[in-house]
Amino acid sequence: MAHRHSAAKANHGTLLNNIIIQAEGLSKQIASPEGLLTILDDISFSMRRSETLAVVGASGSGKSTLLGLLAGLDTPTAGRVVLDGTDLNTLDEDGRSRWRAHRVGFVFQAFHLLPSLTALENVMLPLELALQQDPAGAARSALDRVGLAQRVGHYPYQLSGGEQQRVAIARAFAPRPRVLFADEPTGNLDRKTGAAVGNLLFALREEAGTTLVLVTHEETLADHCEQRLTLEMGRLLKS
Repeated sequence: MAHRHSAAKANHGTLLNNIIIQAEGLSKQIASPEGLLTILDDISFSMRRSETLAVVGASGSGKSTLLGLLAGLDTPTAGRVVLDGTDLNTLDEDGRSRWRAHRVGFVFQAFHLLPSLTALENVMLPLELALQQDPAGAARSALDRVGLAQRVGHYPYQLSGGEQQRVAIARAFAPRPRVLFADEPTGNLDRKTGAAVGNLLFALREEAGTTLVLVTHEETLADHCEQRLTLEMGRLLKS
């Protein structure tokens, strides 16, 4: 009996250790001329390590706001996010920034490449901020993996939209993040290019075993994910 109890306790501990994202009662309100506007209302869910999650819903449903809260880019009005064992509410803005540098990657719809930096320098930037060794070597390897080995010296304006997003994906994966947040990563691309970029994103994620939280309107991208959260007017719909 005691042995069974110990085994159950160990299994429970293993399950808890395998949770990388825990959202508990997340709410977000902002002031408006009409009073407080509720953007998110009591969102709770969890993710295990290496899982993939699609966050879907109509425009204005709170998807990007949820992503920002999960990544510690914003703070909730109520509730908390425990990400990779850290309660983000216990960190100030600088602390969250330092914490993200070592654990979190981002891919955005608008690419967010620095126009004055080459593809190589854009990918090197987060590596240098995280004080990683040989940032140039790691950046070259990441760009080679996304098929841009011949474009390392090009500036963003010299690259197509698909190539710019590939640079952004290389930049996100280069520091080997534990969690990758992607906000409409194919939203600025045509269907064919978007499909290629989406396939690349999931291939790299699988290779690295990275946990992926994906905001998307694209049903084909959402179908790649193991979990799905559907938001409507800031509330989580039950599936």
